[in-house]
Parts: sequence; C-alpha cells; structure tokens
Amino acid sequence: MSALRLASLAWRVERTRDVAAFAAKLDALVAEAAPRADLLLMPEYACVELGTELSGQVADEAAELRAMVAVAPALLEAMRGVARRHGVWLLPGSLPMAAGELVVNRAPLIAPDGRLAFQDKMAMTRFERERWGVSAGAGPAVFETPWGRIGISICYDAEFPKHVRAQVEAGAWLVLVPSCTDTMHGFNRVRFAAQARALENQCFVAVAPTVGDAPWSAALDANRGFAAVFGPIDRGFPEDGVLARGALDMPGWVYATLDPAKIEAVRRDGAVLNHRDWPQAPVAAPGLGVFQ
Repeated sequence: MSALRLASLAWRVERTRDVAAFAAKLDALVAEAAPRADLLLMPEYACVELGTELSGQVADEAAELRAMVAVAPALLEAMRGVARRHGVWLLPGSLPMAAGELVVNRAPLIAPDGRLAFQDKMAMTRFERERWGVSAGAGPAVFETPWGRIGISICYDAEFPKHVRAQVEAGAWLVLVPSCTDTMHGFNRVRFAAQARALENQCFVAVAPTVGDAPWSAALDANRGFAAVFGPIDRGFPEDGVLARGALDMPGWVYATLDPAKIEAVRRDGAVLNHRDWPQAPVAAPGLGVFQ
C-alpha cells in the first residue's frame, strides 16, 4: 500500500457573501494544495463564515444556524465539484445539517469522483447544545480509501478516547480531526487529545482548525489554533510525535507523507505496544487498596 500525502489547513475565517464566493475560496485553497497532496483536511464549521451574510443578521446565533442549514445541500454540491475538479480526496470541514427534525454537525468525506460519505459529531460542546441546539449524530465510522481505512472524529469527539478507539479497532490507521475552537484552552484540549489518541492507538492523527477573529459572526467570533499532524511517540517517529505543524493562528497548509506500513511496524515491534495492550489497561472500577 502506498504512502498518503496529507494536507491539513488552518482556515482563515473571512466574511463571505454567498455560496458562490465560498466555493471560489474553497477552490483556490484546494488548487494550492492539490499538487502536493492526495487527501486534504479542512476545519469544523469553516463554512459557517457564510452565516451572517446569508441570514441578513448581525451576530444572531439562531439566524445563522437556520441560514446554514438551508444552504447545506448547495454547499455540499460545491464541495463535491471542487473535489472532482482537482481530483483529490477532500474533507472540507463540517456543516450543520438537517437530520429529520434535528440539526447535526456532519463532516463529508468526498472522493475524487464526487462520491461522499458522512461522519457525524457525537459529543456536543456547550455552545452547540445550549445555544445552537445541535444534536448528537450517528456513531463513529471508518471509511475505505486507497490507503486503507481512516476515521474522522470532529473536534470535541477526539477528546473522548473510546470514539477514536472504536475507529482504530475497525481498522483506522489515520484519524482526521476537523476543529473549531475560540480559546487556547479549547484548542489545547483538542491538540493534546489528538496527541494522546496517536500515542495510545499508535496511529496518525491530523488536526485542522479555524483561525482569526470574526466579530461579525456569533458562531465564529474568535478562532485559535494551528494545523498539525501527530504520530506515535516511538522509534521511527519524531521524539515528540509531531510530524508537521503550522504557526499559531496563522492560516495555511501543512503537509505530511504518511505511510500505513510504519503504523503496522510500530504496532508490531515498537518500544511499547499501546495499541495491542489497550484491552489489558486497568478497568474503570478499581478495587479498594488496603493499608496494612
């Protein structure tokens, strides 16, 4: 199986007037990375930068959400068109989408021929649950690609080990984490969680955040972070597990070439065998220690 050339984007949030303008921005960003990458990762809720203009309101959370749900089908078609045009695998972030009577946070993975599959977010942040009314979606899945199975854990989901572990146990050697965080506390939770998931599962984990200030948007008012790709902290990998990372709060792509064979090798003969030893980890309800 060949190595995968991955690109992960720190997306600058900008005021965008309509779906056509967003599609043009998306196309330009993909055109920049496509010659150097097979699979492109973008952040959670990147497209929500459209919300204020589409709603006609200024920093109105409910209006932004309604507007984004209404244009989700058109955005998906634009995203599929970009993937086909540039012949890449594309995870263009996530969208608030209708699921029956509910709204879920859904990330599409788009193949170069335009086929798509979805991963929903399961764990809602307080903003999503209490202010936007976004609901938990379907559970973790894995996706077949030419490089093997990969997983997607959207932002807060990556902070819960069992979500990623379920994907790894289903065959994922790479997990993509599109994120959107408005403080360094939030970004560092996602960042360190991603590094922990790479360590404990001996897999690759890539993070793509939104960056920049958007005082005109209720949902994307502030955005912190950097794009990064993490791997196991073991022999054959960097000592800190960081394969690539961008500068804090600076937009742009980071690139990493990821070989699934290296994951197979470290899981088989690493200095430690976290992936294998997970089932032997201490149980959740320990016994009571006895003093003598």
